[in-house]
Amino acid sequence: MNDDLLAAFADQIALEQASAQAYLQMAAWASAHDLSGTTAWLRAQAAEETGHALRFLDFVLDRGAEIRLQALAAPPADYDSVVAVFEAALAHEQRVSQSIGDLYAAAQAAGDYQSLPLLSWFLAEQVEEEASVRTILGELRFAHADPTALLLLDRELPTRRAA
Repeated sequence: MNDDLLAAFADQIALEQASAQAYLQMAAWASAHDLSGTTAWLRAQAAEETGHALRFLDFVLDRGAEIRLQALAAPPADYDSVVAVFEAALAHEQRVSQSIGDLYAAAQAAGDYQSLPLLSWFLAEQVEEEASVRTILGELRFAHADPTALLLLDRELPTRRAA
């Protein structure tokens, strides 16, 4: 793995860790606003993002490369509504999708074909991630003005598979 590609993998690991931290911060916001189902869903997402970071890390280590983890900035902590939380989540997932696509292109350009199966899996995973958040966001936008509908959706969220 060349140095530029290794740096790109390090950036992706940091982005996955930042995703986990962002979801955990969103979960803290949801918990403070008594949205226990939303909290559970967001915590599950945080755990999944941590798993993604570890999968990238293990891949790099399995290739015999050394990696240095990056410092992370604190994620936003204040949201106007649960809709705003999921709008931020969708924007973040779209950023991750773009980053993985860029990493795929870099691996392909470098002739690092060993990276492509892993990155293909992540590209497909991101389609699911974005679709899941987009669905929840659409339902929240529909239910947002109705506290009863919002409560029912909040109660349903923990039963949904976290993307």
